[in-house]
Amino acid sequence: MQLFDAHCHLQDEKLAGDLAGVMARAAAAGVAGAMCCGSAESDWSATLAVAGNFPAVRVSLGLHPWYVAARQPGWLDRLRTLLAAHPRAGIGEIGLDHALEDADLATQEQVFLDQFALSIELQRPASLHCRRAFGRLLELLPRFGAHPAGFVIHSFSGAAELVAPLARRGAYFSFSGSITRSGNRRGHAALRAVPVDRLLIETDAPDLMPVIAGGVPDGPNEPAHLVHILRAAAALRAMPEATLAARLWDNAQALFSR
Repeated sequence: MQLFDAHCHLQDEKLAGDLAGVMARAAAAGVAGAMCCGSAESDWSATLAVAGNFPAVRVSLGLHPWYVAARQPGWLDRLRTLLAAHPRAGIGEIGLDHALEDADLATQEQVFLDQFALSIELQRPASLHCRRAFGRLLELLPRFGAHPAGFVIHSFSGAAELVAPLARRGAYFSFSGSITRSGNRRGHAALRAVPVDRLLIETDAPDLMPVIAGGVPDGPNEPAHLVHILRAAAALRAMPEATLAARLWDNAQALFSR
């Protein structure tokens, strides 16, 4: 089986000390590709360096809603320049997060809109973070036409009822280690509701460690653990793991290799 980790942060300092080992373990587990997402101006260079050192890694660059307040003047121009220099790079991690305390939601929204518009202009796939903001996301998306390259909502946490309206807007849906938790009924229902050609899985490494052998191990998550998420997804979809893995690989290539 070939697996694609649709969202991770390999540039994170929690993984940097043993990145060669992380990638070797991923390859041994069948993870043949990964989308590594930059989240702040301060990690864009490191994100690009990971892809330069590991050919299986694709990259996206963006300003995450958690880091909006730390943005520097000219950040959007810098992002545009980097994307021009790296024509295979996507845009992300970008998005909306209404769960943040004391957040300037108007500014957060404008930063998201600027980047989503840029992804459409440049025809690059976008990787979205959305937390407690799905209603607002659905209000914003109609102002854009059809996204020529598509977008994915990573670690999807919305209700099953949101899948159809978001899919009509061109969304893919990526599920993380949260679906390995037996009590995550909302996530399980959403995963079953996603059209199979819009489904992806991810680790969100180094975060969101999946349940492994009945427990959640200590230490950072890494792409090799994607096999546990595949196993849970296959069980929830009542599909053979190999069949689902092939479908997920094709979906990742359709989104990230356009």
